Amino acid sequence: MSELKRILDQICRDKGIDRALMIEAIEEAVRSAVRKKYGGKRDVEVQFNDEKGEIEVFRYRTVVDDVWDEESEIHIDEARKLAPDIELEEDLGEKLDNVAELGRIAAQSAKQVIIHRMRDAEREVVFDMFRDREGSIVDGIVQRFERGKMIVNLGRTDAVLPREGQIPKRAYKQGDRIRAYLQEVRHDARDSQLLLSRTCNEFLIKLFELEVPEIAEGIVKIMAASREPGFRAKIAVTSSESDVDPVGACVGVKGARVQNVVQELQGERIDIVPWSPDPARYVANALAPAEVTRVFVDEEEHTLLAVVPDDQLSLAIGRQGQNVRLAARLLNWRIDVKSEAHVENMTKPGYQSLLDVDGISEEAADRLSEAGVDSAVKLAEASLTDISRLARVDEDQAALIKIQAAALAGPLREAETQPVNLPQDMAD
Repeated sequence: MSELKRILDQICRDKGIDRALMIEAIEEAVRSAVRKKYGGKRDVEVQFNDEKGEIEVFRYRTVVDDVWDEESEIHIDEARKLAPDIELEEDLGEKLDNVAELGRIAAQSAKQVIIHRMRDAEREVVFDMFRDREGSIVDGIVQRFERGKMIVNLGRTDAVLPREGQIPKRAYKQGDRIRAYLQEVRHDARDSQLLLSRTCNEFLIKLFELEVPEIAEGIVKIMAASREPGFRAKIAVTSSESDVDPVGACVGVKGARVQNVVQELQGERIDIVPWSPDPARYVANALAPAEVTRVFVDEEEHTLLAVVPDDQLSLAIGRQGQNVRLAARLLNWRIDVKSEAHVENMTKPGYQSLLDVDGISEEAADRLSEAGVDSAVKLAEASLTDISRLARVDEDQAALIKIQAAALAGPLREAETQPVNLPQDMAD
């Protein structure tokens, strides 16, 4: 076996490239090299001799009795030395024996064509191999890191896990095994064709599909998911069969199923909530573990006001607003969470006058009302120390608040003491 044939077979075997495509690429490369060396006028044919394992180049010239162009014509006397039976106007093919001496530039051109065709063939192989796996979980080995990106070997090719697709709490090193969601398979990408993610909602959903047979069978369905990767996530589930508890199916015996997912996501806390077509019930489920006592729904604005007990307000909102934020993404509605005390305060006549004072937020107004300072009039009479403590501002800001409250208090007192002008018939 020739060296060329051996290399050709090895490349096709290692890269999974079709042998016919590689032979075509080599023939095209040599044809390009011949043109560079001899010019474009020469009529040549290049073919790979599989038996000999070598490239053969044939030059074709027309047989004439008067030669005008030696590149395309050959005199009949010279032609009959090579082929005695040749006749005028026939084409004579001659094998070129100096193919190996095409020249450095021509050989470089051949190399570039072969490399280009190999890359095209490899891209096609990768695309055909992975296009049906887009949207699924793949396993690989961490190869290296490039500017924050992780290069993952999937066996026959590499994929890229960008920085934004990596869970922040976990640090991988070279050689580690990793699972990820195959987010995109690109056909004509110049860089990596395969894009991975471990932070998308789909990765969470697919992990549950692998762990929960009822989801794979279509009995339990994940209706929505929201994540803050590495920290917390929520999924909403429903069941097509009344005797199957969707939450229990996802949790598993002694929490085994959900714990397998949590472990894969580096300890990400997962809330599994029942889905409901009723927004009020759905938001009550989504804000778990907090208890929701009342819900006000605005269908037109796609907003919800959830009312919770006073001692559960911080639980409903979550650390830095995480719980309510994830619930809002789960429903794709805007959610406001208020305490029962706040909702009750909103019905009191003096409460709005507190909110009219610059620097008094709803939270501050709630604290002031709870302490008995339930109007701008009483706020103007309160001490700077109390204002500073309840509004959680320094004394300079408390002084400004007191001045503004006093400005509002005057008209309010006048309104309270203004005599009521009754109609004449009622006065009598």
